[in-house]
Amino acid sequence: MPYRVDISAPPPDAIDRLVQLGALDIEPVGDGLAAIVPDAVTPGAVAAALGVDRVAVSAAVARDSGSVWLLGPRAVQIGGLLIVPPGIAAPPGALRLNDSAAFGTGHHPTTALCVEALEEILSVECPDSVLDVGTGTGILALAALQLGVPRAVGLDIDPEALKAASRNARWNGLADRLSLVLGGPEAVQGQWPLVVANVLAAPLIEMAPLLVRRLQRHGRLILSGIPSTLESEVRHAYRHLGMQHIASQSRAGWVMLVCQSPW
Repeated sequence: MPYRVDISAPPPDAIDRLVQLGALDIEPVGDGLAAIVPDAVTPGAVAAALGVDRVAVSAAVARDSGSVWLLGPRAVQIGGLLIVPPGIAAPPGALRLNDSAAFGTGHHPTTALCVEALEEILSVECPDSVLDVGTGTGILALAALQLGVPRAVGLDIDPEALKAASRNARWNGLADRLSLVLGGPEAVQGQWPLVVANVLAAPLIEMAPLLVRRLQRHGRLILSGIPSTLESEVRHAYRHLGMQHIASQSRAGWVMLVCQSPW
């Protein structure tokens, strides 16, 4: 597991040396530096690379359900949407997110790919509602609302994630436009013009028939959380159900697909 190191008197090129060691995050702390270092690199190796006697070691905190390692919450810009954590001033139009263990801070590539896809789709035509499957912090549903969609429904099988999403909706003044439901796509009835599911490849394949049934005529489906090695399997599952592939994007080994119902 990655760990945190603190260096009280770093050399002038410490950041370059930490990058060469594979540091996952680096930031100034007072007159020193803090970094998150992969567990394959020992504290002794860090000290030797920096030319110091020792480094202070402590536990690192994982974010996005343990998939992203950052020293602390920070703002992130995705397209035209600024996502801001607590303690940082939020300009008008920013999406503010409480710090929580739920997935969806905006730092994971799959989230960024989905927000970018939402932004592109909504720039052409804004549907009256969106269904967000595996909503986590609510980030994608809330982003859609911020981008102009009148109403959203967020689904998650984790009650704690729904609590986080509810807090974020209230914090952004969007609680009256977001409905939250415990469960997967089987927990709701009806159809939506736009469905987004940022989960993982296996559940995307398993849920494929239900997700397709949740689409309105000519509805669009954004799928993410797909490792590039499993893209063909996910595409096959939806193509088998008659879905048309519209677009795809990849980043850092993850793939996002956009499909459309032909009926």
